[in-house]
Amino acid sequence: MVQLNIPVGISDFAEIRRSGYYYVDKSAVISELLKNSAAKVTLITRPRRFGKTLGISMLASFFDIRKDSRELFEGLEIAGNVFLCRT
Repeated sequence: MVQLNIPVGISDFAEIRRSGYYYVDKSAVISELLKNSAAKVTLITRPRRFGKTLGISMLASFFDIRKDSRELFEGLEIAGNVFLCRT
């Protein structure tokens, strides 16, 4: 049986991806957020313990132009979006 490394208490996207923790791919939300160009502000509301901090950490990793974070997104759904992921 495969042992899953569950990232209990870890909400840093880069740490989860680099350390091989179990991760449910929610990277498609990036392209969904960018589709709605009319919105000035996007409000992300979720109940406690539903991954808001991890989601924001993922967005920060994707949009931070000071870092090359391509390896973090390899194998995730957003990596298939050539338009958003071109260098």
